[in-house]
Amino acid sequence: MTHRHTTITLLATVIAGVLATSGANAAQRVPHRGDAPRVDTSAMASQKTFDRFIVTYRAGTPEASNRSAAERSVAAAAQRAGLTSRSGAKGVGAQALAVKQLRKLAVGSNLIKTGRKLDRVEAEALMRQIAANPAVSHVEPDVMMRAVRDIKAPASLKAQTFTPDDTYYAKYQWHLKAPDGTLTQGNVANRGGANVNNGWDLADGNGIVIAVLDTGLVVHEDIDSSLIAAGYDFIGDSFVSGRATDGRVAGGYDIGDWTNEEPWMSECTDASNPPSASSWHGTHVAGTAGAEITNNARGMSGVAYGAKILPVRVLGHCGGYTSDIADGIVWAAGGTVAGVPANANPAQVINMSLGGSGACSASSVTGLAVAQANALGAVVVVSAGNSGADAANYSPASCPGVITVAATGITSKRAYYSNYGAAVEIAAPGGGVYPNDGSSGTPGNDGFVWQALDAGLKGPEGPDYGGYAGTSQAAPHVAGVVAMIQGARIDAGLPLYTPAEVLANLQSTAHTPTVTPSPTQPIGAGIVDALAAVMQAVEVPCDPDTEECEPPGPTATPLTNKVPVTGLAGTAGNDVLYSFEAQAGAVLSFMTYGGSGNASMYVSFGEEPSADAYDSKSTRAGNSETVRFTAPQAGTYYIKLTGSYSGLTLVARQ
Repeated sequence: MTHRHTTITLLATVIAGVLATSGANAAQRVPHRGDAPRVDTSAMASQKTFDRFIVTYRAGTPEASNRSAAERSVAAAAQRAGLTSRSGAKGVGAQALAVKQLRKLAVGSNLIKTGRKLDRVEAEALMRQIAANPAVSHVEPDVMMRAVRDIKAPASLKAQTFTPDDTYYAKYQWHLKAPDGTLTQGNVANRGGANVNNGWDLADGNGIVIAVLDTGLVVHEDIDSSLIAAGYDFIGDSFVSGRATDGRVAGGYDIGDWTNEEPWMSECTDASNPPSASSWHGTHVAGTAGAEITNNARGMSGVAYGAKILPVRVLGHCGGYTSDIADGIVWAAGGTVAGVPANANPAQVINMSLGGSGACSASSVTGLAVAQANALGAVVVVSAGNSGADAANYSPASCPGVITVAATGITSKRAYYSNYGAAVEIAAPGGGVYPNDGSSGTPGNDGFVWQALDAGLKGPEGPDYGGYAGTSQAAPHVAGVVAMIQGARIDAGLPLYTPAEVLANLQSTAHTPTVTPSPTQPIGAGIVDALAAVMQAVEVPCDPDTEECEPPGPTATPLTNKVPVTGLAGTAGNDVLYSFEAQAGAVLSFMTYGGSGNASMYVSFGEEPSADAYDSKSTRAGNSETVRFTAPQAGTYYIKLTGSYSGLTLVARQ
C-alpha cells in the first residue's frame, strides 16, 4: 500500500477564505449581523474577477417568473453602470455587456452570468445598479468557496506496514476516545477526545443519513460507499468539475480536485491557495462522520458508523460556487432542485467542511438554503474555519441556523489555526498539530485526525490513510454525534429532535476544556461529548401529573464499564462519589490501584454510602481496594472514595 498522502506538505495553515461556519437555528436567534443589505459585497475580497451573480427578485414581480424579464433587467443595469463587452470600451461602437440567466436556484433566486469577467469595481457597480430596481430584494456575487485547507501530517508519523487484521485505532484515533487523561501511545494525556468510544455502547447512528457536501467520495476498502451512486454532483461548470462538458450528473464520486497543472494553476492558485495534488478531502471528512467501516479489524473507525453517508459533490478544481452549494444543501435535506432527480435518501444531518470570506445573513442565498434545510428537519453542521479569526466574517460559519464548530487539540486547547467568536456554538477535536497544541514544534501522531484517503495524486488510484488537522475535521465529529443522538431516539421510539433541540443537547452536555479558552476568543459551550449527548437524548422525563416520579439520586460522576479513571486525588474529609449502572446477574467489581496514599472505598445500591452505612466496603492499608458483588441488582451502584491519596486509578468491571 502506498502512503503518499501523508508526505509532509503543510498545505497552508490559514487561508483567507477557507472556512466553514455557523450560527444557530434561524427560528431561535437573530442572525449574527442582522439582515444583509440588498447589495452584499462582503465576500468580494476572496476573488479578483466576477462573472456570476445571484439575484433574488421579490415575489410577484415579472423578473421573478420570467427569464427574459430578468435578463433585460440586468442588461439595463449593466448599461447604466457603463459596462460593455470589452473592458474599458466606451463611446460609439461599444457593444453592450452580454447577460444570460443560467438557471433558477432551489431557493428561488436567479443565477446570472455576464459575457466577460468583471473586476471588483465593475462588479460592485453592476450589483448596485441591479439593486436599484425595486423588484430586487437581494444581490450577491456567486463566489467560489473552498474546502477548509487543512494541515497534512508528515509521512514519518504514519504506520509503515499494514495488515488486514491490524487496526490503527489504538495508536492514532485519540479523538474518538474519552478525555479522561489516559496516556496515548505517544505518551500524551488525552483531555480533548470526544468520548465517542463510550457512546458506542448506546448508539452508532443507525437509521440516520449524513450528507457530506464536499469533494465527493472514493471507493475504498474501509469506507462504506453504499450511497455513492445515490449521491449527486452539483458542479455545473466543466472547468470546476473536471468533466468534459458542463452540467450536473448523478453520483457523489470524487474524481479529483488537483490544481498543480493548467488550466487550473493559472486560474485559481495564489499564495493562499498554492498548487496541490488531489486532496480527497470529502473522503477524509466522511470517514470521521461515520463512513469508516468500524470494528472490521482494519484501518480506522468513524463516529456514527451505523449511519449512511450520502456524498454530495459541490467542490472540485479550485473550489465550488455558492450557487451550487446552496442547491446541494436543499437537495441533501430532501428539497426540490429543478433539473435534478429527487433525493431518495434525505439527510437528517448535513456536514459542510467548507467556506469562504464574507458574512452570511438570513437573506443571503446560503442563509436561505440553510433555513429551508432546517425546515425540512436537517441539522446543518459547518466548520468555523482555519484563519485564526472571528468566524462572524466567514460563510457559512456565520449563517443563521447552522451549528458552527471550532477545533481543539488533544490537550483540549483551541487549535492555533481555529476560528472563534460568538458565531461558534461548540468545539470538537480537529488536531493541534504541535506538542501541547502549541503553534510550533515537531508534529506528532496526536496532533492530527486520522482517516481514509486515496493514494492518487490526480484521479483515484487505491486505498490509503492519512492525517489532517483543521476545523474540517472538527465538524464531522459533531455531525457524527448528531447522528448518534437522532439514531438513539429512533431506537427508543422517541421523535427526532428539531435542529434547535439538537443544539441545546450538544451545548448542555459538552465537557469543559481543561485548558480554559481565552475570553476574547471563545469556542462555544465546550467540547462535544458523545456519551453525555446520547444519554441525555434518550432520557425520558418524568411527568408528575401522570406517573409516580422517583426522587433524583445523589450527584455522582458516572463510571463506564472497563474504562479506568486515572489520576485521581483526594484529601481527608473531601469524599468523592461515583456511580455505575449495573446489569443483573453478571459479577460486578470495583477496584482502585496505583498512586500513593491511603484510600478507602464504600459501595451501596441505590443510595449514597458512608463509613457508617454501606452494602460493602474495602478499607485495606494503601490504595489497592476491591469490592465484589457476585449477584448484583440491575440499577445504580454508588461508590465513595475517602482518605488522602494521589495518582489513583478507579475502574468498574462487569
